Amino acid sequence: MLEKVLEVNNLSKSFGKTKAVKNISFHINEGEIVGLLGPNGAGKTTTIQMLLGTLTPTSGDAWYFGKSFKDHREEILQKVNFCSSYIRLPWRLTVYENLDVIARLYGVKNRKRRIKKLLDAFDISEFEKRPFASLSAGQIMRVVLAKSFINYPKVILLDEPTASLDPDIAKKVRDFLIREQKEFQVSMLYTSHNMAEVERLCDRVIFLNKGKILAEDTPLGLANKIDISRVDLLINRDITKAQGICVENKWKANISDNFLKVELKEKDISKLLSTLAKSGIDYSEISIDKPTLEDFFLQVSSKGKLPQKEK
Repeated sequence: MLEKVLEVNNLSKSFGKTKAVKNISFHINEGEIVGLLGPNGAGKTTTIQMLLGTLTPTSGDAWYFGKSFKDHREEILQKVNFCSSYIRLPWRLTVYENLDVIARLYGVKNRKRRIKKLLDAFDISEFEKRPFASLSAGQIMRVVLAKSFINYPKVILLDEPTASLDPDIAKKVRDFLIREQKEFQVSMLYTSHNMAEVERLCDRVIFLNKGKILAEDTPLGLANKIDISRVDLLINRDITKAQGICVENKWKANISDNFLKVELKEKDISKLLSTLAKSGIDYSEISIDKPTLEDFFLQVSSKGKLPQKEK
């Protein structure tokens, strides 16, 4: 049985009459990466702040490693770390000096070796002697990521860690996260607006909306709650006739250049293709895109409720 390294029980936070987080409960197992998703204002940042102790919950509690965070805060924070684009380190210290000071505060053994590994992992060795104040937004994010892993955390809270990074650096970060997960069984709570990234990294996803947990499943499980697929067909002749066939069958269809773009239920794709064939309409190219986590995110964010699939 997997060990729960973080267990959240009935956590709530109110600001005056506004309920930002409403009685949420979830857990993270050892070595698991869990995505925390939701539209802006869903309660993600407030939840993370409560898990770090920078905000006091109105009610509910969190337990790390089987111990109450409220009663063992200092002990627990030795094994926890946090990354966010909002973090800033002392401006006048160099990159290396900042990491060295933080490593000393945590009492990291072999700190020089650990710092060297993180400088290489996040591709920041070339500016380790530069003051923090001179760095770009992307460089700052990479230093903050290095800071977040300096103490070999058992649980790390990552708030959009690749948001300001170039694609090549973002890939290096994802690869590093996976290596740390496998080598040290690091557990991660991961927020991002990059749905493809969440699909690649996360074992499970928790979806928040208006302070409540609306859904919890694997990325594929959430995507499968959407039953609309997209079919693109390159039709060089009778494309308007093909669009008419879609309208008759109540399938949403648009024409872009010589492509007919159709949205329909997955079970109706074979009917679409056979109907076109019977009507003498040929296509030279076809692509079929099944629902993704992004489709789930967009639909739930706009409607505020889970999609209902037809049986």
